[in-house]
Amino acid sequence: MNNILIVILGPTGVGKSALSVDVAMHFGAEIISADSRQFYREMRIGTAVPDDQQLARVRHHFIRFMSAKEYYSSSLFERDVMSLLPELFSTCRFAVMTGGSGMYIDAVCDGIDDIPDTDQVVRQKYNDLYLTEGIEGLRRALRLLDPGHYSRVDLRNHKRIIRALEICESTGKPYSSFLTNRKSSRDFDVIRIGLTMKRDELYDRINIRVDQMVAAGLEEEVRQLLEFRELNALNSVGYREFFEYFDGKRSKEKTIDLIKRNSRRYAKRQLTWWARDESISWFHPDQAGEIVRFIEEISG
Repeated sequence: MNNILIVILGPTGVGKSALSVDVAMHFGAEIISADSRQFYREMRIGTAVPDDQQLARVRHHFIRFMSAKEYYSSSLFERDVMSLLPELFSTCRFAVMTGGSGMYIDAVCDGIDDIPDTDQVVRQKYNDLYLTEGIEGLRRALRLLDPGHYSRVDLRNHKRIIRALEICESTGKPYSSFLTNRKSSRDFDVIRIGLTMKRDELYDRINIRVDQMVAAGLEEEVRQLLEFRELNALNSVGYREFFEYFDGKRSKEKTIDLIKRNSRRYAKRQLTWWARDESISWFHPDQAGEIVRFIEEISG
C-alpha cells in the first residue's frame, strides 16, 4: 500500500490546527505546517501558531523554524518537505500537512516549476519601487518586461508582481517562460480534506479570533517588530494594520476593525483559490469522526 499525505486545508480561522492534531493522533502521524506565516520565529500571536498543548500532543514541522529576515519560497518549501517525507513515512504510513497557503500546498502535492533563485539586490530594487511608486509602478514594469504574465497575474497582489519582476531581471527571460504547469510524479498518495462552514459562521469565528489575538498581546508583538516592517514576511494581515496605527493613520479601534475586515477578505480569497479543485473533499471542522472514516475508507 502507498504512503498517504493527508492535506487539511481551509481558510483562516476555520479550525485547521485543532482538527489536524486530532487526525494526526488517530493515525499516529506527524504534522507539516503549510502556513507560510507560521514559518517565522518572530511572529507568533498574529499568525495563530498552534498553542503549546497542540504542539505537545503531536510533533509539528516548519513552525517558527526561521527568521523573517531570511528568504523562503514555495519552491524551497517543496524541496524541504520532499526531503522530510521519507523520514516520516519510515515510521508511519501517514503524514499530515495543514495550512492555508495554497501555493505551498500545491508545490508539495503537484510540484512547482523550476524557477531560478534570484538576487536579494534585485528583489530589494522592486520592493523599493513598490514603496516609492506603489503597485502602479510595479504594474508598468511588468507590462514592459513580461506582457504575457501581466495579462494573467493578479494585478492586486504586489508580492506576485515583484516575484515575476525579479525573475525577469535576474534571468533576462520572461517569468512566463518558466511556467510549464507540468505536475510532478509523487511516490505517495494525497488525500485533500477541505474545511469550510457557512460564511456568517466563519466570519464570526474570524472576528472572535482577532479579538483574542489583541487580548493576547498582538499590538506589543507588532511593536517589537517595527524595525523590520519593510520585510516581506511582515506585510501580513494583523501586522501591516498595526504598523499604520503606530504611524497615526487611524485609531486602535478602527485598526482592529480593519484587521477583521482584511482577515475576512483573505479567507474569501483562500476559498476562491480552492473552489475549482475537484480533488478536495469538503467537511465542517466539527466532523472529525466523518473525516477519519473517509480517510480510512479511501486509503485502504
